[in-house]
Amino acid sequence: MSANDPRIHVETKALRNGAAVRDLLASTFGLVGDLPSVVTSGCGLRVPYAMTSPRPDRVTGLACREHAQREHLRFAEQVERLSLMPGSTISPADGKLAADRHRDLARKFSDTEG
Repeated sequence: MSANDPRIHVETKALRNGAAVRDLLASTFGLVGDLPSVVTSGCGLRVPYAMTSPRPDRVTGLACREHAQREHLRFAEQVERLSLMPGSTISPADGKLAADRHRDLARKFSDTEG
C-alpha cells in the first residue's frame, strides 16, 4: 500500500460487496457491518477503501479498469445463463436486462477516457 498512489481503484469484490448487498443483509438480519479501512483492489494492491469506486467514470487505474471490465462481463454471462435454467427465480427477460446493464458497465470500464 502506497500513501502516494493518486489513482482511484476498483475493489476486487466490488460486485459482491456493494451497497445493495450491505442493505440486504442489514434489512434481513438487522445488523450493519463496518466497512473495511483497506481493501484489495483489482490490480492486486491493498489500498484505502476511500480510494476505490465502483463507477467507471471515477476509476483511474488501468489494471483496475481491466479487472472491472472482465468481472462485469463474467457476471453478465453468468446471470444470463442462470436466468435460462428451469426453476430460476429470475425470468429470461429480467436476466437479459441485468446482463445488458453489466455489459454496458464493462464497456464503460473499457473506455480509457472515463
